[in-house]
Amino acid sequence: MLLKRILTAALLLVGLLGCLFFLPDTLWALVMLLPLAVGALEWGKLSGLSKPARVTYALGNVVLAGVTYYFDLAAWLYVAALVLWLIIVPMWLAAAWQLKSLWWRMPVGILVLLPLWMALVELRERGPWWVLLLMGVVWIADTAAYFAGRQFGKHKLAPSISPGKTWEGVIGAAVAVVVYGVIVLKVLSGPRFDAYAWALPVMILGVVMLYLSILGDLFESWVKRVANVKDSGSILPGHGGVLDRIDALTSTLPIAALILLHAELLQRIL
Repeated sequence: MLLKRILTAALLLVGLLGCLFFLPDTLWALVMLLPLAVGALEWGKLSGLSKPARVTYALGNVVLAGVTYYFDLAAWLYVAALVLWLIIVPMWLAAAWQLKSLWWRMPVGILVLLPLWMALVELRERGPWWVLLLMGVVWIADTAAYFAGRQFGKHKLAPSISPGKTWEGVIGAAVAVVVYGVIVLKVLSGPRFDAYAWALPVMILGVVMLYLSILGDLFESWVKRVANVKDSGSILPGHGGVLDRIDALTSTLPIAALILLHAELLQRIL
């Protein structure tokens, strides 16, 4: 099982890096529609949709992606994601809402998936390293939380939602994210980049992304618990479904894109 998990992760990483650094922007955007569509299919299944309805829902997400991109609605999509992750989801988890009604589930699924696709597209247009560095925060936090929790975990973070997550894992993730931020600043430091001036903003962004990644992970775990399934799907051997792999990215990358690419709009709102 572990070997299968490692091989799948390695293949995904190679494929991602190849697409990220060698595809033109338009083709990258089109390729990223694939995880969007599969994620929508899985969300539809978790929500109890029939197979034809799931396909329709997935196609609807793809069409909405095109509309959002064509009419340049990315910033407002990120704002909607901000409201979802900082206000609605914390209340959802705290109150243990099941919300099985499709009138809730379908728009929430769109706000979980579509902003992530848009963030991947916009950040890639600024340069592939933007995507990789921000994804790195989530990957490192997730890995550090797993090993720290496995080694030292005693105090459960949210036992009713995800029994395996611990506060010790969160602390380990926080330490790893800080170290990662220091390394990134050190690598980027030079005559054209003042690392000291960026130290505080980078650390704040790292902490915000860590919090959001935990929130995204817990939210997907709760949705699966309500649906009474272990994984969102089985398309990725050893990992489950697409939603199982992008849960933390859905909550982090759109907010990071809003902060980094649309700071003026965010300032007007706040």
